[in-house]
Amino acid sequence: MAEQFSWDIKFKELFQKYSEKYKSGNREIDQFFEEVDFDFFDNIGYKPREFFDFIEDHCDVGAPSPETALLIAAVRRDYFLVMQKRQISENQITPTDLPPREEQLEEISWLPRIIMKAKAKLRGELHPDIMFCCQGDMNFLANHDIHPADFLRVVWASNDDDQKVADYVKHKQLS
Repeated sequence: MAEQFSWDIKFKELFQKYSEKYKSGNREIDQFFEEVDFDFFDNIGYKPREFFDFIEDHCDVGAPSPETALLIAAVRRDYFLVMQKRQISENQITPTDLPPREEQLEEISWLPRIIMKAKAKLRGELHPDIMFCCQGDMNFLANHDIHPADFLRVVWASNDDDQKVADYVKHKQLS
């Protein structure tokens, strides 16, 4: 099967394989992945740590689902292929760069923080200590009835206009 045509199948297979590995007690990220899988991650613009974080949360708390992880990966992959032309960003957003959890935009707490994380996720710039779709993000998105992959698409479509994202969160449409 062609690599680009069937990347989603490979992603699901790896998600299942590594979920089983995690559940069996192998949880050391430095020894977690097989060398052969790093090329796959590179081809979709994904960092192994991002994949591991989704496996860990899926196994420990049941979210994200494998389907949600795949949809999020699809948005990142699209951005990587279309906007970044397969060029990995050298920038990195660190935990100290993030707005505080209580910071607000349009009186919505957490929104500035998740917007910055979403932008960094799209560009592949998340520091290993930051996860898009952590439990705080999941709570925010669930409270606003927004799927994590849809939120990434909204942030991408906003062209760096955070007000458009705030309007979407409030009214479920881009302005």
